[in-house]
Amino acid sequence: MSDKAATQHLFADALARVQAVCAALAAEGQWPAGIDFSRVVVEPPRDASHGDMATNAAMVLAKDAKAKPRDLADKIAEKLRADDLVAAVEVAGPGFINLTLKPQVWADELRTVLREGVSYGKSAIGRGEKVNVEYVSANPTGPMHVGHCRGAVFGDALCGLLDFAGYDVTREYYINDAGAQVDVLARSAYLRYLEALGEIIGEIPDGLYPGDYLVPVGQALAAEHGGKLKAMAEAAWLPIVRAKAIAMMMDMIKGDLAALNIKHEVFFSERSLIETGNNKVTETIDFLRSKGDIYEGRLPPPKGKPVEDYEDRIQTLFRATAYGDDVDRPLIKSDGSYTYFASDIAYHKNKVDRGFLDMIDVFGADHGGYIKRMQAAVKGVSGGKAALDVKVVQLVRLLRAGEPVRMSKRSGDFVTLREVVDEVGSDAVRFMMLFRKNDAVLDFDLAKVLEQSKDNPVFYVQYGHARGHSIFKNAREVVPDLPEDDAARTAYLGDSPVERLTDPAELDLLKRLALYPRMVEAAAVAHEPHRIAFYLYDLASEFHALWTKGRDLPYLRFIITNDAEITRARLAMVQGVVSVLASGLAVLGVHAPTEMR
Repeated sequence: MSDKAATQHLFADALARVQAVCAALAAEGQWPAGIDFSRVVVEPPRDASHGDMATNAAMVLAKDAKAKPRDLADKIAEKLRADDLVAAVEVAGPGFINLTLKPQVWADELRTVLREGVSYGKSAIGRGEKVNVEYVSANPTGPMHVGHCRGAVFGDALCGLLDFAGYDVTREYYINDAGAQVDVLARSAYLRYLEALGEIIGEIPDGLYPGDYLVPVGQALAAEHGGKLKAMAEAAWLPIVRAKAIAMMMDMIKGDLAALNIKHEVFFSERSLIETGNNKVTETIDFLRSKGDIYEGRLPPPKGKPVEDYEDRIQTLFRATAYGDDVDRPLIKSDGSYTYFASDIAYHKNKVDRGFLDMIDVFGADHGGYIKRMQAAVKGVSGGKAALDVKVVQLVRLLRAGEPVRMSKRSGDFVTLREVVDEVGSDAVRFMMLFRKNDAVLDFDLAKVLEQSKDNPVFYVQYGHARGHSIFKNAREVVPDLPEDDAARTAYLGDSPVERLTDPAELDLLKRLALYPRMVEAAAVAHEPHRIAFYLYDLASEFHALWTKGRDLPYLRFIITNDAEITRARLAMVQGVVSVLASGLAVLGVHAPTEMR
């Protein structure tokens, strides 16, 4: 497959060849023309002993071809055996087709890795389509804690993954600056303002935020206004204090996110939706009413657990059940104010109006019940043109040497995101937050992520990258003109005799490298960046294992002092590993160090 385009990875090329065989059978009259091949896939077999690749072509095409899957598989297999890149074809079970490729395929794919460097795996599958990813969106009532951290890292890594896969990504933060909680924040900050003026405020009353992170807000208010706010009624000082507190909290939150190398392109204010003379919530409700999606009615009593927004009265309801939700949803409370849901509908209509038909929202563990109504809302405001995928990020249990670390935002006794980053570093935080599927609870042990062992995944992956650079440094005794610069070294090794990499362990490592582009595309389509973290760990593990094997079997060492050609071939393999590790770590927003300190 050495003549394939750089943008078409090995599995995509194999899929194209399988589809071409199927098209040839159709042209020969073996089955009706016009059959849809889109369900045909080529993927790694579950059991590596079955071959290098497997295809479901016969299984998914049999019905349309009016043939038994096994018979159809035999016909497809016969043609595939003539492919100059296929060493063996086996039909298994009811009609699966397993392919074993010739060794030259893996050498050619390594040349592709060397040719493309850290761009290897970059995909055009996104076709430049706009996608809006909204993540973090923590209430601006205090610093970020480790619970926010997981959603922040997940969302940011997902954006990096989608960008690498060819999507036009917008990173967005929704500032909840219009609800009751920001009025609580303002009253809490006002106490700190009085404190800054010299008053004794005593213990912070229940229901207010007691954290000392509001002390600087009080001091800033005192410096700016002196004692003027004290002379005002609450209705007058509340908006002033609220605006200052929100601004300072958002600056703190942005700083916390920057410590994790996270930056959003858009910070969207909820309050901007309900500004006087520009009420987008009212406009959205009117728009939905004109479509027949709003009505006045009474909701039936909830079954099972209580619904937080249920009221037994005639009220304004969104016809959410018309778009797949379980129950219609209220938009206006009994006091005449909008529900949170009403503002959220208006916000997502704003996204649609900005041209986003592909949206991803990252929710915390306690918002799982909100998914269906938001997906219904997006369908409603877009006329079914837009799609919303909601990724739920489960809780983080913060541990130290196996013991729980307490965390309580209400009491002010919580571990901040910044404290965790300062203790273990942003790389450890980011990688470990991704080394578990987002919808599973994560145990984050502050002691374990500092261990230098295989049991610490971030260390093990970064050490793989650093070990590669160490090998290059040592190899200059045998290959004295080996460049130090990554790009120059990659180009220099491009014409290495990589066909000499014939040991099964070497071929397994090359096959692992060749999986990367397909892994990128699959992870991007599924919106699952953890797949990249898992892949990098597996790649690093195989690399470390091969290095260890060379220690026991000298002929497998990466540097053979009396054989410059095999050394060059193995250095090319090491460069492939280094490039892919650097690429994957960059996608996840983690550094790829050249040495471990």
